[in-house]
Amino acid sequence: MIHVRDLTKHYADLQKGRIDALGGVSFDAMPGQIYGLLGPNGAGKTTVLRILSTILRPSGGSASVNGYEVLTQASQVRHQIGFVSANTAVYDRMTAWEMVEYFGRLYGIEDEPLRERMDDVFARLQMDEIRDVLGAKMSTGMRQKVSIARAIVHDPPVLIFDEATNGLDVLVARSLLKTVSELRDHGKCIVFSTHIMREAEKLCDRIAIMHHGHILAEGPLDELRDRHEQHDLEELFFRLISDHGSGVAAGASW
Repeated sequence: MIHVRDLTKHYADLQKGRIDALGGVSFDAMPGQIYGLLGPNGAGKTTVLRILSTILRPSGGSASVNGYEVLTQASQVRHQIGFVSANTAVYDRMTAWEMVEYFGRLYGIEDEPLRERMDDVFARLQMDEIRDVLGAKMSTGMRQKVSIARAIVHDPPVLIFDEATNGLDVLVARSLLKTVSELRDHGKCIVFSTHIMREAEKLCDRIAIMHHGHILAEGPLDELRDRHEQHDLEELFFRLISDHGSGVAAGASW
């Protein structure tokens, strides 16, 4: 469903010179699976997701989504994905229904199929009571539901969640994670980036631990625990980050 091979991304900086955001990232995510990108801020998670979403062009390597290449078939890729982040904008002067309908029309869905699809989505996400609520009057939880609804209105096979629980209270975050799990159960391929250990443990079928643009470890959680002889994910995470940091420092001094 998603195949990423040796993905690199670098930027030119007038003061620092070349900045490497990604240094050869590879992974596969499959239908009915939540693939977690776990790492601290600045690890490269968002860069990967923006490339998969065709927002950024990679400097090297390749990535495909449901058989379409992100570089050469960007338009087709956009129809395969739904994207949700903590910063997804909600328009203040549009109601929940109007916003989701607007995005459905952007995807070219005809009137009657769109109406049926929206009825299903609003019922599934328990949004019927906020159909006519303006964006300006929505709570954080309402806004996040609208973000999810507009991401899935075209029924994409792939969903991308980029730090989607940032800034949410416990109840809203819990509801979002439940929704993500249910979407997985409907056969969606989901890439879920987070820096929160508990989310990764509870939700993800496979985890890639990222740091400074590299994947330090990847696989099912139980396999990672056995491989690194560490049951506690947080301790495993910090050990990998620390070892990688020491390696970078040693390389720099050499």
